[in-house]
Amino acid sequence: MILAGDVGGTKTALALFERRDPALVVAREAVLPSREFPTFEDVVARFLADPRRPAIEAACFGVPGPVVNGRCVTINLPWILDEAALGASIPAPRVRLLNDVEATGYGVLTLPRAALEPLQTGAARQGNMALIAAGTGLGEALLIWDGHRHLVVASEGGHADFAPRTDLEVELLGFLRKEVGRVSYERVVSGPGLFSIYRFLRDTGGSPEPPWLSEQIERGDPSAVVADVGLAGRHPLCVQALDLFASIYGAEAGNLALKALAVGGVFVGGGIAPKIRAKLADGTFATAFGDKGRLAGLMASIPVSLVLEPRAALLGAAEVARTLGSQAIHGTRGTGGDG
Repeated sequence: MILAGDVGGTKTALALFERRDPALVVAREAVLPSREFPTFEDVVARFLADPRRPAIEAACFGVPGPVVNGRCVTINLPWILDEAALGASIPAPRVRLLNDVEATGYGVLTLPRAALEPLQTGAARQGNMALIAAGTGLGEALLIWDGHRHLVVASEGGHADFAPRTDLEVELLGFLRKEVGRVSYERVVSGPGLFSIYRFLRDTGGSPEPPWLSEQIERGDPSAVVADVGLAGRHPLCVQALDLFASIYGAEAGNLALKALAVGGVFVGGGIAPKIRAKLADGTFATAFGDKGRLAGLMASIPVSLVLEPRAALLGAAEVARTLGSQAIHGTRGTGGDG
């Protein structure tokens, strides 16, 4: 049996897969609230708690933070994850940790066309690709074409400095600097970032916030409220916030495409994108993506696709775990840490 997981700042998805060559079939899966558990080992133990607990041949987890030497200190959770410690606690002979967006990259490579929605058609060709994914944070990964296949390379590009393009965005930068000091793209292009944009517009002379909107924000998830009200066109503050969010998201996706020379395509994943699908598809994102001066023609030729499959990271982690399990079967050394 193979164990795979997608660890998020809000929730953690875990699944057991059976090998039925050439496919992996889900035997059992669950989604657990991340912040209700003191450690990741506790999450895994809760999921595997069963008198008929199966033997795990390999495990792989996509985690929200950089993985260095088989270890990750999560950025948006108070957890430390270690391949060797996880191997002992599961137990499993082979365990691999991946950055969560790296895991999504492996998953995206397996998705059918029906799981992708074009935001920009571009030109179909072989070459490097890139993945950008906004959720609790902002993740970025490179999918490098080596002439035969794509190799997924993790990055922490979401923590690069936010670069404003307009006078309004310069004001947004100043607003956030007063609150947090250094401002990264993740401070803007993320769930918390959308609400920060809203607060900036509200507190710097935008339309007044009506009582009904204040009440909804106080009762629910503020970013989700802003997105829902903005998509429905129910209040200009939320409409403007969503417009600015989509534009900055598109601009940073374009920056990533330039740095990766991602002529093979750019994928837009994460939890937020499908929820604001209509906004991302209305041209705001694509316009900002392509607004790169002398390279605008190149940018217009790059396919951009919205990832609709919510389990892409989980499926990617399962594919990597399958590889680790195959290596164990054939007696070769895995690329991840051995528990």
